Amino acid sequence: MAITLTEAAAHHVRTSLAKRGRGEGLRVGVKTTGCSGLMYVVDYADAIESQDQVFESHGLKVIVDQESLTYIDGTELDYGRSGLNEGFRFNNPKTKQTCGCGESFTV
Repeated sequence: MAITLTEAAAHHVRTSLAKRGRGEGLRVGVKTTGCSGLMYVVDYADAIESQDQVFESHGLKVIVDQESLTYIDGTELDYGRSGLNEGFRFNNPKTKQTCGCGESFTV
């Protein structure tokens, strides 16, 4: 499978990388925390490590460490605004439950 971006997410990442003036792509992962156990982590990657998996989506690199891939393989990242909130949304087919705040999940 893979990690993919919607067109809206790709546009946001492309614009952000251009503003930064550097970066290999978008790094996506998970960390253990939150109400439900796991939380998504998103950042811009300036380097690709040997253990990273790299996926291409809309001409951009999506970089994921091997451990995180277990939890998020098949996820599509979207980007948008909902009310006053703006940010990435994760369409993860492995998610079984999310917490009330929407910040953490279980698989």
